[in-house]
Amino acid sequence: MLNLPGYQEKNQIYTGNRTVIYQAIRATPRRPVIIKVLRNPYPSFNELVQFRNQYIITRHLEHPRIVQPLAWERYKNGYALIMPDSGAIALSDYWPKSDCSLTEFLHIAIQLAEALHYLTQQRIIHKDIKPANIVIHPETKQIQLIDFSISSLLPTEQQQLINPNVLEGTLAYISPEQTGRMNRGIDYRSDFYSLGVTFFELLSGKLPFESSDPMELVHCHIAHKPKFPVKTQVPEVLQEIAFKLMNKNAEDRYQSALGLKHDLEKCLQQLEQTGKTRSFELGERDVSDRFLIPEKLYGRETEVQILLDAFDRVSNPLSNSPHTPHTPHTPHTPHPPTKGGEVRAEMILVAGVSGIGE
Repeated sequence: MLNLPGYQEKNQIYTGNRTVIYQAIRATPRRPVIIKVLRNPYPSFNELVQFRNQYIITRHLEHPRIVQPLAWERYKNGYALIMPDSGAIALSDYWPKSDCSLTEFLHIAIQLAEALHYLTQQRIIHKDIKPANIVIHPETKQIQLIDFSISSLLPTEQQQLINPNVLEGTLAYISPEQTGRMNRGIDYRSDFYSLGVTFFELLSGKLPFESSDPMELVHCHIAHKPKFPVKTQVPEVLQEIAFKLMNKNAEDRYQSALGLKHDLEKCLQQLEQTGKTRSFELGERDVSDRFLIPEKLYGRETEVQILLDAFDRVSNPLSNSPHTPHTPHTPHTPHPPTKGGEVRAEMILVAGVSGIGE
C-alpha cells in the first residue's frame, strides 16, 4: 500500500520485478497522477541510481512524445517518481486487445520515429524501446515513451561483456551491440534495432526471436536473421522496413529517424490513396546529421562465421546441428555432441607472421 504524504492512492496498476506503479490523486494542486516506486524495500545503490536516472534525464525534455515527470519525492528507503495521469495505457496491453489496422500501425510508427528523432537531437539513447515502455491514449491514439531508467545522455557508450541474465534492457528487444558481444559501442542506432523488433511484434503478433535460454536469445540477436510468419498478411515494404531497422550492423540500419519517418509516411500516403502499399527504395532521405566512424568489420565474413558457429555450439551443448568441417580456414577441432549436463569448450587459434595484427 502506498503511503506518501500529499497523495491519495486510488489503486495499484502494475507490479514488475523492480517497480510498482499506482494511480493516485495529488492534493495540491488536485489532479490525477501516476506514482512509480521501487518494489525492493531496501534497494541497492545501483537500483537507486537507475531509478533517479529517469527523472534526471526526462525532467528537461519537452516533447509531446515523451512523458515528463511532475515531481520527485523521497519515499521510505528510496524515491517516488510522480507523473501526470492522462488515461494512457501501455501499448503492450492495448495492441493485442484491439483490432488495429495498418493505418493505425503507421500512425503509431510515425509518432515513434518522431520520438526517436527528438531523443537523437538531445543525445539520449533510451536502450529499452519496447511496447511495454510505450503508452497510448485509447481515444486520441497519441503515444509517449516512458521508463528512461537505463538511458544514457552520451552520444556513444561502450557496453561491457557481462552475464546475459543481468544485461541492461529487455533481452527480447536488445540490439546486438547492447549485448556486449559485438566489440563495438552503443549509439542512437541501438534504439532503431529495438524499434524494429517492436514493429515486428506489432505487425506479426509475435517476437522475431523467442527462447527461454538467455544465451540462445543473445545469439539469435547477433547471428540469426528474423523472418515473418509464412502466412503473414504484412505488406512486403513494411517487412523490409522492420528488417532494415533490425540489421546486425548499425551501419546497415536507418541512419536517421527522419529517414525512417519519411518511408513510413510514404507507406501511409499509398495506403490512404490506393488502399495498399507497394515496395520502393528505402532510405532515399536517410541522411545522418553527425559524423560517425564505421565500426563494421570488412573482408572477414568467413572468420566471423567460424566464431559465431563456435559460439553457437558452445552455448547450445545439446544442439545436434552439424559442425563446421576442418579446413585451412577453420583451424580448430570441433568437439562431438555432449551428453546432458556436460559443458562443452572449444579453442580457436589465430595464426600469422609476427607483427601483422593477429
